[in-house]
Amino acid sequence: MTADAFLDGRVRLRQSVDGYRAGIDAVLLAAALPARGQERLLELGCGAGAALLCAAFRLPDGRFTGVEKDPAMAALARDNAAANGMADRVDILQDDVGALLVKTSFDQVFFNPPFFDTPGAIRPPRPEKRAAHLSGAAPLPVWIAAAAGALKPKGRLTLIHRAGRLAEILGLLDGRFGDVAVKPVHPRADQPAKRVIVTARLGSRGPLTLLPPLVLHDDAGGKYSAGAEAILRGRAALAMA
Repeated sequence: MTADAFLDGRVRLRQSVDGYRAGIDAVLLAAALPARGQERLLELGCGAGAALLCAAFRLPDGRFTGVEKDPAMAALARDNAAANGMADRVDILQDDVGALLVKTSFDQVFFNPPFFDTPGAIRPPRPEKRAAHLSGAAPLPVWIAAAAGALKPKGRLTLIHRAGRLAEILGLLDGRFGDVAVKPVHPRADQPAKRVIVTARLGSRGPLTLLPPLVLHDDAGGKYSAGAEAILRGRAALAMA
């Protein structure tokens, strides 16, 4: 295990050395959640709790539930919530996204799902990272359906994914979600987007909005742009409207 710091050290997370390790995607996902007071928020596939706990730090009036199918990872997420003083408002359910039955409807659902549905799409990951990269029995349509089933009417879904799957994401949202907003995330201003952050409201008929992009780096030396730096350090939210 390693002890890692997020949001300028205000969230601390124990993570496996060999398994999936959360990075900036988790922070960006948490930063994209709108602050709406005392809401109930659900993260699907919370892992060790990086996005979940960053979101709980940002939204102190919210109550959070994380779903994680791996028992050891779910236990680690519980420990991380307790270590950050959030156990009173962050619950962890050990459950499978594909078989999820929630007893409560949520105001917001968010997730950072496995990016690949088939083993041939990437070089085979190490066994301990396979579940984080390959969706297995729960491909992206299952995650969207689980979110729709857990949300209140007009509840908001937020996800981060590979930019190359944007067309598929929009197709899966069509008919169930509206008021869709898409923010591309570019490594640099002159490079194609590698990620998209997408939000949508269940049952809405609002139009699609393509938002100004987030550019992570503003020079060839790897330094974060001022906007990205503020988000990653927890000083700013990610504007999704």
